[in-house]
Amino acid sequence: MEEAHHLLPVLILLSVGILAIGVMRPLKMSPIVGYLIAGMLIGVHGFGWIEESDTTRLLAELGVVFLLFDIGLHFSVGHIWDARRDILGLGPLQVLLCTGAFALIALFMGLSTDFAIIIGATLALSSTAVAAQILSDNQQNQCPVAVSATAVLIFQDICAIFLLILAGSMGDEKVAMGSVIGIAAIKAIAAFLTAILIGRFIIKPVFNFIAQSKDHEVFTATALLIVLATASATALFGLSMTLGAFLAGMIISETPYRHVVQTEVKPFRGLLLGFFFITVGMTLDVQVILHEWWKIVLVALVLITIKSTLIFFAARSLKIESRSALQMGILLSQGSEFAFVIFAIPSVQTALGSEYSSTLIIGVAASMALTPILVNIAQKLARQSADQDWSNSKIGKENSESNASLEASVIIVGMSEVGRRLASALDANDVTYRAIEMDHDCFVDACTNGYKVGFGDATDLRLMDTIQMAHAKTVAITFADYNIASQLAPIVIERYPELILIISVKNKVEKAQFDALGMQAVIQQSFPRGLDMAVAVLDAQGVNKKKQHGWMKRQQIQELDDVFIH
Repeated sequence: MEEAHHLLPVLILLSVGILAIGVMRPLKMSPIVGYLIAGMLIGVHGFGWIEESDTTRLLAELGVVFLLFDIGLHFSVGHIWDARRDILGLGPLQVLLCTGAFALIALFMGLSTDFAIIIGATLALSSTAVAAQILSDNQQNQCPVAVSATAVLIFQDICAIFLLILAGSMGDEKVAMGSVIGIAAIKAIAAFLTAILIGRFIIKPVFNFIAQSKDHEVFTATALLIVLATASATALFGLSMTLGAFLAGMIISETPYRHVVQTEVKPFRGLLLGFFFITVGMTLDVQVILHEWWKIVLVALVLITIKSTLIFFAARSLKIESRSALQMGILLSQGSEFAFVIFAIPSVQTALGSEYSSTLIIGVAASMALTPILVNIAQKLARQSADQDWSNSKIGKENSESNASLEASVIIVGMSEVGRRLASALDANDVTYRAIEMDHDCFVDACTNGYKVGFGDATDLRLMDTIQMAHAKTVAITFADYNIASQLAPIVIERYPELILIISVKNKVEKAQFDALGMQAVIQQSFPRGLDMAVAVLDAQGVNKKKQHGWMKRQQIQELDDVFIH
């Protein structure tokens, strides 16, 4: 009987969690919103079916642990290097601007400086879960808008780890905030270095040994052991369990077994994270919501407005095109999962007061629920803008801003899947490019997703001077049309003898035809599609082979990630 009593909270959490997912999916809303509502209904402020206990607290903490572990699995030094301009530029700028704005509001509301900074920094963070799901649903995982947004989220996740450490230390009034940050930073750096050494000399050989046995149960158990052991170790050294979980994910991300571990652990992560959000909902008072609904709406609207505006201006200040800046601003305008964790920390909750704490948590949840709707609106606006650009260029009123006057090392003709993969490769390796596209739908899609593309007909020889082809080293043609190529290739080669013409083909027959015209034909046969073309162009640009191999590997990993998400 006693055992059944202890098991009852878990059964209730499981039941309402399943129900929350079942209700939210058809509505195309984040399950997080459903979990919070479910928690409010079953908690002490609702029907009182479940009370907070050691069991619920442990399940909630494990949910955050596995969230950070999953973030760590996607933490790749190589990927960060590819996106360094956004991670070290846009990310810090966005966090600083938003932290400052929200901290000023918190000071105005009467909070102390230390807690105002904590609140401001917490609200500056965005939801990795919500943003990643939207990008996946819209199939935008690899476009420039997604790459920049993901880079900002990576920077935010790193900030969140230190913010959790800092917020957890705020209860001791005798300790200065500066010393807390300094000590936490030293411990965290030591933990990072230790994790790298353990991963290289212990974890990888252990997984190699286990892989030989082909025993999935042992693999799963080992992955869980690493997560919980690393989380416990950092907790023993005065750091948060979440930092340990992040480091565990980072350790495994550098091994060839990352995707296997991700698959094995995913059910635990989803289940326990759902428990966490439900327990957060249990702390919320339904009466407060009913009486203070207008404050909740105000919090959500202010949060979305300030963040989207500041992110837009931050992106524009770094010369990111306005369409991309608008979409990034809306995509990252919601609050973060970490807000639920930090606002639930006793010292932070005391500083805010239970009413303000509940209002902020529900306001953050509301911003998450609104994000998919707002992203769809932003995309429609971006597509309308791109469509207008196409119409203007088509009738000759104006030339494409991105192609008319700027030189580039590579000219990409055609922005289908192959062209976009090539553009990503050039961006990652700091090679300038300009792209031209004649097809309306392809042009609009590429512009909307943040690629530097302009309207142009590749068969028009006058276009060469317009896009300053004489200054380019390589022209990459992403589609094979032999009739056009046989007419234009001799003229282009005669006029620009130093120009390298690379063309994407499907088979050996096409390759022989285009090679005979003096072009370099590349058969597309690698996974993902467009990789062969990208490597050929990077070779022509003299990009280091080691850098090429690293980029290719990361592209394949990203493609596998997309497969796992879907």
